[in-house]
Amino acid sequence: MNDALAVFRLDGRGALVCGGTGGIGLPLSRALAAAGAKVAIAGRSLERSSEAARSVGGDAVGIQADVTKRDQADRAVDEAVEALGRLDILVNAVGGGAPDAIFPAEEYPEDSWRWIMELNFSSTLFPSQAAARVMIKAGNGGRILNISSVRGQLALRAGYTAYVAAKGAVNMLTKQHATEWAPHGITVNAISPTFVRTELVASMLADESFYNALVARIPLGRIAEPDDLVGSALFFCSDASAFVTGQILVLDGGLTACQ
Repeated sequence: MNDALAVFRLDGRGALVCGGTGGIGLPLSRALAAAGAKVAIAGRSLERSSEAARSVGGDAVGIQADVTKRDQADRAVDEAVEALGRLDILVNAVGGGAPDAIFPAEEYPEDSWRWIMELNFSSTLFPSQAAARVMIKAGNGGRILNISSVRGQLALRAGYTAYVAAKGAVNMLTKQHATEWAPHGITVNAISPTFVRTELVASMLADESFYNALVARIPLGRIAEPDDLVGSALFFCSDASAFVTGQILVLDGGLTACQ
């Protein structure tokens, strides 16, 4: 059994987690480190990134970067390579904003559209491009994991025009990058959860009627906890998924099975 589980180990590998200070990114950073990876955490605040790195422990480092900006995403990757000595894994965990940008589709404002697309799509595109260039040059392959959402394939009658469009775009970007970078041994996959209990959606989950209606639609009878994403993330970031690329794994407690 120990030999079988060895394919999930990440010893000696360098991992950059963009959005590693958040409710999803931080647990994933801890899991990567526990599996043996050296971890760099990129976030908009150096203080928060450094604090997150300290909580991860080991050789983890914090990096300040707003990866919705191409130049800062490039710099984050460069700094990660310098700090870790190599880059084998990229996790794109920046995203959210939906509760703060809900408008009728026919009146959706341009500024909110641009903000949500940058936060959820540009933040995936730019680090992926920078990381892929490093991985291609190194010639050792690599793993890229995007954090999407079940809303990338299921619409919602609640004014989510930009968010569902952004996550749908992330899903197709995952497939496109997987196709183009496969010859270099780089796999690109995504995990697509339903609501995860984080601070970003705390206000929505605090609405009892909303919460009860949400859970009633999920066959397993609960929303996701951050740790529910860990196993899938380790699979996609490790050799256990060496022959898996371009896939969107839905983590939704059965929601999409009955839609």
